[in-house]
Amino acid sequence: MACTYKTTLMLTIICFILITHELEICSARHSTLGAKMIDCKGKCNYRCSKTSRHKMCIRACNTCCSRCNCVPPGTSGNYEVCPCYWHMTTHGGRRKCP
Repeated sequence: MACTYKTTLMLTIICFILITHELEICSARHSTLGAKMIDCKGKCNYRCSKTSRHKMCIRACNTCCSRCNCVPPGTSGNYEVCPCYWHMTTHGGRRKCP
């Protein structure tokens, strides 16, 4: 009988910890969803303004911006400002974001 009580208590504690952890993850997601979205179109137009393949750059930049809610400043480089943008890759392993 004591073994069953200890087992039940242990399972209850584990469930409580897992539920608490899941709630923290969900609240973190909702807090980022509530964050102010940046103007991807304007930021990407400037980011791609000096490229020779403007349409392709805009398409990739807008995809990355919508996923990361961030575009590095300038027309190239500065990826340390937006790590999500920097680490996004294509299926072939190349960097996706211009």
